[in-house]
Amino acid sequence: MKKNGWILLIFIILGLLAGALVARWLAPVPGISFLTKPIEASWSPAIDLYVLSFNLALHLQFSLFSLIGAVIAIWLYRKM
Repeated sequence: MKKNGWILLIFIILGLLAGALVARWLAPVPGISFLTKPIEASWSPAIDLYVLSFNLALHLQFSLFSLIGAVIAIWLYRKM
C-alpha cells in the first residue's frame, strides 16, 4: 500500500477514537484514573457582522489512553 498523509491522518483519528473508547470503558477502575481522566480544551470563534453571523464550537477531550492510541496508530502506520 502506498503511504500518504491522508492514510496517516485516518490512522491517527482511529487511534484517538480507540484510546478514548478504552478510557471510557476503564473509567470506573479506580487504580488507573490518571489514564482515563480527560483534559478538555475548547475553542469557539464567533463573528457578528449584522448581516451575517458565524459561530463555531470545537471541544476536544484528550486522555492519556487517547494519546497512547494515537502513538500506537503511528507505529502501526510505520510498520505497513
